[in-house]
Amino acid sequence: MAKAFRYSAILLCVVLVLLISGSEQLQSSQGETLLRIQRLLNYPSSLSSWNSSIDFCNSEPNASVTVACYEKSITQLHIVGSKGTPLLPRNFSIDSFVTTVVGLASLKVLTLVSLGLWGPLPGKIARLSSLEILNMSSNFLYDAIPQELSSLSGLQSLGLDDNMLAGEVPNWIGSLQVLSVLSLRKNMLNGSLPDSLSNLENLRVLSLAHNHFKGEVPDLRSLTNLQVLDLEDNGFGPQFPQLGNKLVSLVLSRNKFRDGLPAEATSYYQLQRLDLSNNTFVGPFPQSLLSLPSVTYLNIADNKFTGMLFENQSCSADLEFVDLSSNLMTGHVPNCLLQDSKKKALYAGNCLATGDQDQHPISICRNEALAVGILPQQKKRKPSKAIIAISVIGGIVGGIALVGLIFLAVRKVKSGKTIQKSTIRLIAENASTGYPTKLLSDARYISQTMKLGALGLPAYRTFSLEELEEATNNFDTSAFMGEGSQGQIYRGRLKDGSFVVIRCLKMKRSHGTHNFMHHIELISKLRHRHLVSALGHGFEYYLDDSSVSRIFLVFEYVPNGTLRSWISGGHARQNIHWTHRIAAAIGVAKGIQFLHTGIVPGVYSNNLKITDVLLDQNLVAKISSYNLPLLAENRGMVGHGASSGASKDLSLSARLVLIAGIFCVKSVQTVKII
Repeated sequence: MAKAFRYSAILLCVVLVLLISGSEQLQSSQGETLLRIQRLLNYPSSLSSWNSSIDFCNSEPNASVTVACYEKSITQLHIVGSKGTPLLPRNFSIDSFVTTVVGLASLKVLTLVSLGLWGPLPGKIARLSSLEILNMSSNFLYDAIPQELSSLSGLQSLGLDDNMLAGEVPNWIGSLQVLSVLSLRKNMLNGSLPDSLSNLENLRVLSLAHNHFKGEVPDLRSLTNLQVLDLEDNGFGPQFPQLGNKLVSLVLSRNKFRDGLPAEATSYYQLQRLDLSNNTFVGPFPQSLLSLPSVTYLNIADNKFTGMLFENQSCSADLEFVDLSSNLMTGHVPNCLLQDSKKKALYAGNCLATGDQDQHPISICRNEALAVGILPQQKKRKPSKAIIAISVIGGIVGGIALVGLIFLAVRKVKSGKTIQKSTIRLIAENASTGYPTKLLSDARYISQTMKLGALGLPAYRTFSLEELEEATNNFDTSAFMGEGSQGQIYRGRLKDGSFVVIRCLKMKRSHGTHNFMHHIELISKLRHRHLVSALGHGFEYYLDDSSVSRIFLVFEYVPNGTLRSWISGGHARQNIHWTHRIAAAIGVAKGIQFLHTGIVPGVYSNNLKITDVLLDQNLVAKISSYNLPLLAENRGMVGHGASSGASKDLSLSARLVLIAGIFCVKSVQTVKII
């Protein structure tokens, strides 16, 4: 009996030893995976404590790194780098990195934020079939959201903010039935939203701000759990979205909403934050929004709301900030906004009876309200019989006159073919000296620009002088980049943190507005993947006669220097790889092709230098100097049908061979493009 017990005890010890050794081996395998992740991330400072002897499952978590385990398997991995972390080296492979991460098969939570990850997000991330939370914000991921994510049936939170993702929100997003958080802020996503969003009944947060979406917002009334909706800085509209009444935060600012507010808006009793600013909402402002029981922030600035405010209007006790500026409201500012020091109220730019913030005369609000058709219209009176008779007689006389004019025109055409030919020739010869207003504003003549579109860039807009001064620290010498035939060039940083290049051109008093507005219209439409595109413009005026003294053209900032510095070895990094050289050659050829044939009339240049080709963060080539009409003052521009002294019939393939051949030689600095 004792002997049997002894054998049983020995057997039990052997089993325990095997189990322990097996679990330790599993932990060691996952530890090696974490150390490989450390190497692939180029040993970030946040992972400096990781080494082969550390017990990852029992390591102390902090704000940057957390490893959580369950039954000796890693179930949570959080790695957060420093804000503004640059791209990982060019030899980094997002595919290899994700292949390594999916080795942690039990992961339920994966956070990889601000680590410099770049490249298209591989679909194999969906091999983490138990994943419930995925956050890869503040990196440099691009291309479309991979379809393979649709297989993550247990995914509850998806965060891909502040990347460079493009394309549309996929329709399959509606199949993630337990998704409660979808955050895609600050990307390059576009198109309209899929109706399948209405299937996400568990969704609590939908954040799509700072993208390029457009069109109507799908009907979201079925999302009864939705609490946060952030659509700021897109192109949604014109109708106010259909929503449930459990919202806590609703941000619709900087869109294209222009209809009135629905009656349901006054029933958002849980609403704490409402931002409708910078749209063109019309109709009466529902004053009951001021007294919503939970509201703390209310902003309706820069719209066309009308209505009369009353001094005795009540306000929510929790209300802290109100901005009613730049609307068409009359009456008096409510006392509840003026007498409570805890409440900050802005209301300038209306027609209110108050003297402490600038107001317009009441006639301006009434006239503007009439102009946009938001005041009641008088009933149309039926025309009298006399008016009808006069109209009929006038129509007959006008018809006879029109027939006579056509007859005279036909005779003139038949007898004046010589004049007609000379006129056509004159038009062709003058094509290089100006662009007709119709030609510049009609999108049919700039079809490729519209197709290739904004490319993830913000919409072209007008910048105020104050914005530009703030971006450049009042045009400080530290922001000065150089000066040439295209004016002074400054580097600036906008309020949203994005960097821009600002070109400053001095204008003579003799140059009227009509002399350059046509050119600005053309520049605003020159958007292409391989051109340094314009983001907007601004003006500075002479004080005495309000004529334009300086024009500021704001362009996207391309951070990786010139192509020549990469080819010649002058760049701090290693020389550019041959695949990138070929891609750059193709990119330049496409940019030239667009300038020649993508717009009418084309922009032609015979002095493109290799130093005029810049590389962005993804080593995509962008032409920075292509003789913009306003900058070149018509020098080098030739319209279709006009001669420039050089052949314009060089094919795209011939241009590509020419450019690729020259890019292979380090010493060549100038490329003649014809």
